[in-house]
Amino acid sequence: MATSSAKKTPATEGATAAPKKPRATKAAAGKEAPAKKTTAKTKAAATAAPAEPAPVAPAAVATPAPEPAAVSAAVETPVAESVVDESKIIQMKPPIQVRDLATRLNLKPFQLIHELMEMNVFATLNQTLEEPVAKKICEKRGFVFMAEKRKEGGGVHKVAPVVEPPKPKPVLSANLKPRPPVVTFMGHVDHGKTSLLDAIRRTKVAAGEAGGITQHIGAYSVKRGNQSITFLDTPGHEAFTAMRARGATVTDIVVLVVAADDGIKPQTLEALKHAQAAKVTVMVAINKIDLPGANLDRVKGQLQEQGLAPEEWGGQTVVCEVSATKGTGIEKLLEMIGLQADVLELRADPTGHARARVIETQIETGRGPTSTVLVQQGNLKVGDSFVCGPHMGKVKALLSDTGESIKEAGPSTPARIIGITGAPAPGEEVVVVGSEREARSIMEERQEADRTTRLAAGPTGTPGNVTLENLFASIAEGQKKCLRIILKGDVQGSVEAITESLRKIQSQKIDLDIVLSAIGPISESDILLAKASGAVVIGFNTKTDNSAANAAKREGIQIKLFSIIYELVDQVKEAMTGMLDPELRETPLGTAIVKKVFELSKFMVAGSQVQSGRITKSGRARVIRKKQPIYDGGVVTLKRFQEDVNEVRQGLECGIRLGNFDEYEEGDIIECYQLEKVPQTL
Repeated sequence: MATSSAKKTPATEGATAAPKKPRATKAAAGKEAPAKKTTAKTKAAATAAPAEPAPVAPAAVATPAPEPAAVSAAVETPVAESVVDESKIIQMKPPIQVRDLATRLNLKPFQLIHELMEMNVFATLNQTLEEPVAKKICEKRGFVFMAEKRKEGGGVHKVAPVVEPPKPKPVLSANLKPRPPVVTFMGHVDHGKTSLLDAIRRTKVAAGEAGGITQHIGAYSVKRGNQSITFLDTPGHEAFTAMRARGATVTDIVVLVVAADDGIKPQTLEALKHAQAAKVTVMVAINKIDLPGANLDRVKGQLQEQGLAPEEWGGQTVVCEVSATKGTGIEKLLEMIGLQADVLELRADPTGHARARVIETQIETGRGPTSTVLVQQGNLKVGDSFVCGPHMGKVKALLSDTGESIKEAGPSTPARIIGITGAPAPGEEVVVVGSEREARSIMEERQEADRTTRLAAGPTGTPGNVTLENLFASIAEGQKKCLRIILKGDVQGSVEAITESLRKIQSQKIDLDIVLSAIGPISESDILLAKASGAVVIGFNTKTDNSAANAAKREGIQIKLFSIIYELVDQVKEAMTGMLDPELRETPLGTAIVKKVFELSKFMVAGSQVQSGRITKSGRARVIRKKQPIYDGGVVTLKRFQEDVNEVRQGLECGIRLGNFDEYEEGDIIECYQLEKVPQTL
């Protein structure tokens, strides 16, 4: 019977297994449950079968032949891998960075970031993506994403692309635990962000900042009862736009600080845009309410114009009135931050490998490169191996925000890592991997990829690098002048901000070339590089080694140290202006017409009549004949009758002799002018 034969046919196993001998098929059939197989299931099994059907046991010979549609599908449907064009396969090793994926998709990074934003995934250039997100992006672009999982020892094996059924939405992990909120203070310069944080921490950070302004990002953890809050303090000056943007991408709540006597300013609006782009909760702290010029209603009106209507005015924005100097309203601000955190229900997995974001990087004497990071998930421990951009490391020590040694750091905890091989850029992601060997393998791959990208960019190099091609290009442009700078700073964020500010100096007359920008003290090697490249050494919030100072004096290299960015940028502008030669400008004085030419014993003199203005002996003059200049030179002789004079005015006659010119003709026009040196501007 057909039914009994169907019982012995291993539909499920036979559809997916390789062809076997009949004896093996019988054994497999003997293991099958005696449940009845429906026709629909038989068709489905036939449809999913490979091109070469599995052998059938002799007992199954009497089974009715499958329907023609099922047979056709079984013959024509190939394996998933065979229909994939190899040129459309993207193979990548985790962690998958946005920048690397954009390169493989032949997209500009901002295009990929825009597509991610449409998927409600907000990522930066160096951020890593989860595999499902990368697959979805590739499918949207007509590519097939192929993961490459690592073997032990640094090798990789490829996972063939398969057509997977839609997966159900992931269930929240049982390991998710409440985590402290990350709060960022943002706003205009000198509106009291750091002073407000000082009042919360009861410290004096602002007093130690040059010029009273914060010039790098600080991460601090504050205890309030049983609740912990992590605060990020970002700079307010416009030069630190990128740093404020990084502050907004790692935060949960943004506290927009506005001075009650000053109101909303350009950097306030810019900070608000960063917060809105990151789609984080925005609160407002109106600071300096104790000052005589405070006008709370005006500030709240400005907030409402920006879509931040206060709760007391019927809006949804929490607005707290505070005074950092007197401590007024601080407790209420902390209470509202705690309530906002409760509403957000912030959770993270404190187990497993950690992922963190670099907040700031510096080079410390005796410690080398150190990075302040904010842990986002997992548990960062001493001894962990990790990769961070083109660098790797092993956590030799962890320091808290107060400088105390700690063994581990959980989600939303700021910590300083000691043991990294280089100085990563702020915003880079720290990813803990299984072993130091694996970390080194990933680092080498990324460095090779960066090197390939630089070589593919062309022979001229990147802006700011000194190459022979750049040198020849400048010679071809007519010896265009160039101010070369070697910039050293205390932290990476400040160096980036200064570099960006200097590159914004626009000039068609002189170039600005940043030969080197790095963190750390000014060393002797910096002086030697400045000597070789003809550069000026500039230090920002850093010191000069004794050997560097001696080398600078010996080689005649100028070192300029600054602690405030305004002064640094202004000094560079003045230096660029000073390198420009004064511009020679002609000022017309008068014209004369040659009436008669007098031939003396040694030279010729033009008897002329002044038609307009005046002719002066101290000026220069050109001879114009038939509207074409034929000679230009200084006035050697100017006589009125037999007397030498310094000036002859309109309507009077005089004798003029110009340089060694003797070819005057009647009717020539002599134009007298004066050259003035006018300082050039950028």
